[in-house]
Amino acid sequence: MNIIILGAGQVGITVAQRLAGEDNDITLVDREAGLLRQLQEHMDIRTVAGHAAHPAVLSKAGIDDADLLLAVTGSDETNMLACQIGHSLFHTPMRLARVRSPDYQRYPALFGPGGIAVDVLINPDELVTHYVHRLIQHPGALRILDFAGGRVQLVATRIDSRSPAAGLPLRPYAGPDNARRGAVVALLRRDRLIVPADDTVAESGDELFFAARASDVTAILGSFCCTERRNRQITIAGGSNIGIRLAAMLERNYKVTVIEKDPARCRILAESLHHSVILQGDAGDARLLASAEIGATDLFCALGHDDENNILGAMLARRLGARQTLCIVNRSSHLDLARDSAIDITISPAQLSIGGLLTHIRHGDVAAVHSLRGGMAEAVEMVARGNRRTSSVVGRTAAALPLPAEVAVAAIVRKNRIIFPLQDSVIEADDHIILMLADRSAVAAIERLFQVGGRLS
Repeated sequence: MNIIILGAGQVGITVAQRLAGEDNDITLVDREAGLLRQLQEHMDIRTVAGHAAHPAVLSKAGIDDADLLLAVTGSDETNMLACQIGHSLFHTPMRLARVRSPDYQRYPALFGPGGIAVDVLINPDELVTHYVHRLIQHPGALRILDFAGGRVQLVATRIDSRSPAAGLPLRPYAGPDNARRGAVVALLRRDRLIVPADDTVAESGDELFFAARASDVTAILGSFCCTERRNRQITIAGGSNIGIRLAAMLERNYKVTVIEKDPARCRILAESLHHSVILQGDAGDARLLASAEIGATDLFCALGHDDENNILGAMLARRLGARQTLCIVNRSSHLDLARDSAIDITISPAQLSIGGLLTHIRHGDVAAVHSLRGGMAEAVEMVARGNRRTSSVVGRTAAALPLPAEVAVAAIVRKNRIIFPLQDSVIEADDHIILMLADRSAVAAIERLFQVGGRLS
């Protein structure tokens, strides 16, 4: 596929890295010529320096032959205009744009028929807000990823020495009742993601991934980790768009405190929020955190724009007694730093956005993609097409699929049915198969396997 990416920010660079090795021709456009030269030295891509919404620049980037235009510059207006130009002047088949401002999205007609020619809108702030909200609703969960329109969820939780599952074989541990409701699909142990065998024993410190019906997630979480009490008191550090959106979603059902350093932003928060406490000050100030009753906080969410402040604030909140901490990390170079600290949950807006983008870019019939471990692993929802003669998937049981060792079937979704257990379940045409790829290098093989007439090798 011939893809033009506009904007060499965190999302643009990460998508370019991911797609360049997947049989795609990538051209990256940005105003920073020096940055593009550095990227070209380490990546197999073309680069063009210039304004992303200028027709001459787009033409130089090869938009006449592009299959897809991805506009992820720092400007909503540039992204929308570039997509419109791609449609009106160059007839680019698929156009995706990052649009952050809620003002634009309040008017759906802007992007409807006859409106701005954007096929897919990506709003990282909205993605992060809903993601954090879901984690708050499920204490003990470190990640919750949606499949099959939200009916199936892939959930990560941490095993500790108090866990009912610690020291027991994982798959037999679930028992016949849990086996009907979900499946253990992967284990993160000492920074290595593995597909567990039937005799794999859960150890303290493991991060366990299981797939389940959305309605059963809370019950299954309790069977793998110590049951966490319900979140009641939430402290949000940073009155960003994400911070204000999350507070608005939470304030009627939780005790919410928002800490923001900028006085002008505090006034906006006070005008927008009606049941939250607004504190003006630095979330890295121990005295301010003490006055915010941080020791009674169930979850401290560091949602500011500055990674260092987020990481340090979350670490300080944990030291002062917050039960759990969550931190947004924008730069990929800071992700490992955050994971190696005492912070419980780290969230990369770029990685959340990339999953939605890959759903539209990947080869084959892909219904959903979620990126894991900084892009080293993936969870995908593939659609089985064809019949027993033309497909390598249709007509086989889940156990008989010729999958690489690092790939596990998590669930089969057939119309309104979600199928567990999996081993003897025969795959039918149009089934949605949810797969956990412990190593992203298996992506190309899985795409070939699910193509009509495809084979794994």
